[in-house]
Amino acid sequence: MKASRGERVFYRVNGILLLLVGLSCLFPILHILSLSVSGQKAIASGKVGVWPVDLNFESYSLLLKGTPVVNGFKNSVTITVVGVALSMIMTILAAYPLSKKYMYGRKFFTRIVVFTMLFGGGLIPSYLVIQGMGLVNSYKALWLPGMISTYNMLVMRTFFQNIPHELEEAARIDGCSEWRLIVQIYLPLSMPCIATLSLFYGVSYWNAFKNVLIYINDTKKYNLSVLIQQMIKSQTLLDPNYIQTEDIALMTPEGVSSAGIMVMVIPMMIVYPFLQKYFVKGVMLGSVKG
Repeated sequence: MKASRGERVFYRVNGILLLLVGLSCLFPILHILSLSVSGQKAIASGKVGVWPVDLNFESYSLLLKGTPVVNGFKNSVTITVVGVALSMIMTILAAYPLSKKYMYGRKFFTRIVVFTMLFGGGLIPSYLVIQGMGLVNSYKALWLPGMISTYNMLVMRTFFQNIPHELEEAARIDGCSEWRLIVQIYLPLSMPCIATLSLFYGVSYWNAFKNVLIYINDTKKYNLSVLIQQMIKSQTLLDPNYIQTEDIALMTPEGVSSAGIMVMVIPMMIVYPFLQKYFVKGVMLGSVKG
């Protein structure tokens, strides 16, 4: 069926608006990337826009040599990998029984879980609990309080509910145990949802900022988010013991800070394309319902 004139106008206007929105999201990233690979004079004079000027990689070299960014990157990887693994395990273990109609008190426990989405304990009580458990200055203080996201758990529960019950009945007839049922039937069928929720958890742990500032006192345990924020706030965290005088003349705080931001952003941009094919499918199939 041929589109009417009004429909063609609508599609064109809609396409232009979506293009403008996409460019508005892309331009800040391109600007930061250009600052990180531009020359000192171009950055200082404000000539850098979305394209690099006097292309060089001195900012990245100084960032690696003169700041603790490598250690911060390792800390971020540790926080993210361990955090995602623990969160996914606990989310699956919580969602699976709540997806079973024969579980006693299923609705009651689900309401309790949903209640935590509406009300929190507050910052000071949470800190006192963490302090009382002896978890201050430990990554456990980052993992334990947010180990299960209520929203993610409900999405996983709904996904489990959408799996045909006949598969479970056939497996039980063949003598399949509960753990084997989860590992060999439910988890393989739930890979789109698992990949999507892992990305959600991964972004949350990778960008952890407030909790790191509150619970971590040792600067050697800081992640990239905190280090980059301090770098931007103080204009530089360069250690003069590791850089030469002539190198300082070639750098600007904006260039080094931009390089740090790109180091923090690029890993998530690399991971996303590998999970993209699961992303929309996982969210749509696991849409929350009653």
